[in-house]
Amino acid sequence: MPSAVTPQRRSRDSSSDEANPQSSVAGGSSAKRARLNLDGDAGWDSQSQVLPNGYRSNGGGLLQQETLCSGRSKIKHQPGSIVRVKLANFVTYTAVEFLPGPSLNMVIGPNGTGKSTLVCAICLGLGWGPQHLGRAKDVSEYVKHGEQEATIEIELAADPKRHRRNPVIKCNIKRENNKSTFSADGKPSNKKAVIELCRSFTIQIDNLCQFLPQDKVVEFAAMTPIELLRSTQRAVAPQEMLDMHDELKEHRQKQRSIQAKVQTDQDALDNLENRQRMQADDVQRMRDREVIKERVRLLEASRPFAAYRVAKQKHKEAVERKKHAKNELTNLKNDVEPSLRAINNKEAYQRQIEAVTNGRKRVVQDAEKTADNIDRNLQTLLSRKRELEAEAEAEKNAGRETRKDIPRIQGTIVALKRRIDEEKPDLDITGYNERIRGKQKAIDEAAQKVMELKRQITDIHSRGQGRKERIVQAQQELEKLESQVGQRENKLRQASRDTFQAWEWIKQHQNEFEKPVFGPPMVECSITDMKYVDQIESLLQRGQMLMITCQTKNDFKKLGDILHDRLHLAEINMQHMTGTLADFPPPIGRDQLGQYGLTGWALDYMTGPEPVMAMLCANVRLERTGVGDRDTTTEEFEMLQNGPIENWVTKRSSYKIVRRREYGPSATSTNVRDVRQAQVWTNQPVDMRAKRDLQENIEGWTGEITDFKNEIATAQNDIEELRTNIREKQEEVRNLQTEKAGKQKLLSELRALPTKLAQQKERLATAQRSISEMRQRLAQISDKADQVTQERAEAAMDYVAAVEALQARHLEQHEAEIMLIEANSDVATLTEKNLAQKEMLELREREVEQLSNETKKFFDSANKLVEKIKNLLAMADEAGDEALSTHIRGLSQDQTSEELEEEIESEKARLELMHEGNDRGVIKEFESREKRIGTLRSNLEGLREELQQAEERIQGVRERWEPELDRLIGLISRSFGENMKEIGCAGEVGVSKEDDFENWSIKILVKFRETEPLTPLDSHRQSGGERAVSTIFYLMSLQSLTRSPFRVVDEINQGMDPRNERLVHRRMVGIACGNEGLLNDSIPSHGFDNGTTNGDVATSFDSVTVNGDGDDGETDGGGKGVPQSQYFLITPKLLPSLTYARGMRVLCIASGEHMPEKADKVDFRGCVDLARGLRREVAVR
Repeated sequence: MPSAVTPQRRSRDSSSDEANPQSSVAGGSSAKRARLNLDGDAGWDSQSQVLPNGYRSNGGGLLQQETLCSGRSKIKHQPGSIVRVKLANFVTYTAVEFLPGPSLNMVIGPNGTGKSTLVCAICLGLGWGPQHLGRAKDVSEYVKHGEQEATIEIELAADPKRHRRNPVIKCNIKRENNKSTFSADGKPSNKKAVIELCRSFTIQIDNLCQFLPQDKVVEFAAMTPIELLRSTQRAVAPQEMLDMHDELKEHRQKQRSIQAKVQTDQDALDNLENRQRMQADDVQRMRDREVIKERVRLLEASRPFAAYRVAKQKHKEAVERKKHAKNELTNLKNDVEPSLRAINNKEAYQRQIEAVTNGRKRVVQDAEKTADNIDRNLQTLLSRKRELEAEAEAEKNAGRETRKDIPRIQGTIVALKRRIDEEKPDLDITGYNERIRGKQKAIDEAAQKVMELKRQITDIHSRGQGRKERIVQAQQELEKLESQVGQRENKLRQASRDTFQAWEWIKQHQNEFEKPVFGPPMVECSITDMKYVDQIESLLQRGQMLMITCQTKNDFKKLGDILHDRLHLAEINMQHMTGTLADFPPPIGRDQLGQYGLTGWALDYMTGPEPVMAMLCANVRLERTGVGDRDTTTEEFEMLQNGPIENWVTKRSSYKIVRRREYGPSATSTNVRDVRQAQVWTNQPVDMRAKRDLQENIEGWTGEITDFKNEIATAQNDIEELRTNIREKQEEVRNLQTEKAGKQKLLSELRALPTKLAQQKERLATAQRSISEMRQRLAQISDKADQVTQERAEAAMDYVAAVEALQARHLEQHEAEIMLIEANSDVATLTEKNLAQKEMLELREREVEQLSNETKKFFDSANKLVEKIKNLLAMADEAGDEALSTHIRGLSQDQTSEELEEEIESEKARLELMHEGNDRGVIKEFESREKRIGTLRSNLEGLREELQQAEERIQGVRERWEPELDRLIGLISRSFGENMKEIGCAGEVGVSKEDDFENWSIKILVKFRETEPLTPLDSHRQSGGERAVSTIFYLMSLQSLTRSPFRVVDEINQGMDPRNERLVHRRMVGIACGNEGLLNDSIPSHGFDNGTTNGDVATSFDSVTVNGDGDDGETDGGGKGVPQSQYFLITPKLLPSLTYARGMRVLCIASGEHMPEKADKVDFRGCVDLARGLRREVAVR
């Protein structure tokens, strides 16, 4: 790796270093920079050299800066301006350091070399987001390809009042988590603190009037006049102006809101008052009706009082009638007393006889129950006797079975004694076991040998199967070598083994996807006309050749997870493609390509699956890339450059036109690359060496398979012999085990004979005991049966006595019933004789009882009415119903219920004569509306006061803001008019004032021709170049009023014609650097900083250097002693013989494959001095 070249750091304090800046080379001696004397002669030390014939061939890039030493500018960096920018692994730069000047900085270089990268670094490094650049949305995309972290370091000029040294802001961008971290002066910080620091210098990256990146030019051009006014105020006016403008907007909005409320409330008030006037008569009539209804309510509430008086009078009358009836009943009872006394005596005798009869009935029932109980006892004893008889019979049957078992048991005992006396056989258990174990061991050893041989056979089979699979695979590869598809898959394996493995897996698992997954174009596609194979293949990059195409999102995710997580494949290129070829139409028909020297589109000479072809169209634009079989002529190139075709490829070159339409139709550039020779889609002969290797492998593997078969046959014969030996040994073991088992069984039986004999003897004793116990139980059963028989006899005698007693009780009952019949007859006879007197007595008793009930009824009714009256009065008092209370207290005591009802009916008749409606609802609505009218009147008074206050606040703020705004816009207009006048045009800037402060806007009027009037600047009246001139002049007009420490404009001069570009450039230099420092030398009166960048091609160059020129002076002024803002103008081109001034600086970025590895190998300053010397020689001659 080359040694790193680093610059000497510029001092961060406010003073400038007057010494000659030098570069230091790590690990080597220092090399002094060339110095220019006042005569333009160059001098170098011994280590420097001049490159008269261009740059040395090498890969890398170079950023260069030169400063004229004569007439050194006295301008110094204003607070907040950029002193230094250092980048590492940022976009295209591996490492670079910029040292911009304090005034105008021209950054020039071809497209794609990294000019706009400096703009991106300023934006991101100072804490603003990528949305202000209009490029990539994520900060991680600004990290250089192949790197994981980028670094931006920006040094700002210090404010002597606040800082002792220049603030240095450092930003680290990490690709992995898409995050940025910041530090300020070596201390960790955050994005918010960095932005606050920048805002303290009035840096406004989010203001297009200060910071206009390349991709925001169109956005600035599309900025509305309203937005332009706000951006202009932010750029040139103090914050108080913006605050006052926002305050006016807010006050106007509040004023409009109050006015809307006043109008709404006034309309509502007028509507309510009109409705009140219309309903006034109806409401009065309804109120009269309510008075009548209230009178009816009070009269109806008086009904309980009249009813109480009536009930009280009726109760008094009923009491008198009851008293009279009681007297009559007493007299009647005295008259009929003798007759009733005889009847009463007879009735008393009747009741006594009836009581005796009932008592005797109960005695009969008790006797019947006693007889029934005795009968049930007899039945129970009979059942008990039968149970005892059955139990005795069961004992007798069991005894008979036991008697039969005793002879059999005695015979068994005799037989067992005889066997015990016989001689016992001999048995050697240990000998048998030893012989069996010996034979079993031999069997196990043979079986182990069989298992070992089987494992050998399995292993041989496995190896043989592997050899067969290799043979089949080799045969397939032989077939593929002889086929075109096979050759392509072989090339795919050579190009990317991971992609080849992925494609092999996909072919075997296609059924697992929703739709077919297609392999890389290297294997899926082919060329229809091999004459164009070089042109077509040169259009595709390696990643596109290896791209796998999925047709659904699910398949894309599933395949990605499998290839990366399961198969662990790293180099995999995949794309989800849902479009078809119909989505990619060519810009013109194929029949029109002949006029451009082209034969067809690239898509016409390729064939393959439609999703794969659609993927290539989306990535390579095959349908928009023309193909020719010869080189393009100059006329054809001009036609193509102005035509609809942007890409085409010929026999030897590939062309791509880049159009910047925001800068006008003439802003184009063309990239040309050589066509490389095809490597994939070629008809190359079969690789004989690979074929021979495969054939030799097949022969070797076939021989190995034959050896495997012989080894398997030998092992199988050995297994068969071992199995025969095992069967013989197993038979011998079974015979020994049978013989041993027979002897063991016989010996066991002999040893068990004494136990069996004891068991049989015990069984005999048990049987004999059972016979004895049976006899005892039979005797007990017989005793119980006798006892039951005796109890039955006694119960039978008791039953006879109970039946006799029952008969006697029945006779006594019959006698009492006869006497009751006689008593009933006597009572009936006497009652019939005194029936009339008794009925009269009962009638009088009922009359007295009826009058008692009537008296109680009237009394209860009066009490209820009293309670009702009490409740009514309590409710009236509780509800505060004064009307009801007053009415009740004023009731007349003489008014009857009939009079009261007549008065109620009269009032109801009056009520029916009036119109019935929703009286309560209408009146309630009328009263509610009256309250709302009062509320609205009060609200309107308050709103009118608020409206007056809002108008006064608007007038107060406007009197302070509007004159200052007019003054600033007037200054801008004069500067803008002077700028336009310098190029022979006219222009002015004004403020369009509307009633709503939200709509106040900047109005820019321009005139580019003498015959036309001043017209508003917009995209419809002026061309792209005219708009660009007007835009840059407007930005320049802000320069003298600026409150920003620096401004950035990226490629604003695109689309200008040379004349306007020269005039604009001269005017810009005069404003940025002061008119006194203008030089007319076409060679810039400035210096170059030497540095390196890796440019557009891959290179191993990793270091960069930028050498300061020390042109920072001690004074604060430009040409007229007025502090000027720092200016960055980014442009891909500069016209020759432009105007330059002392103090401005040109940063020239060169990039390409011929850049040297080390920065000190190229000295642009030497080249400039050489060119100046040659020009002087020509001038002298």
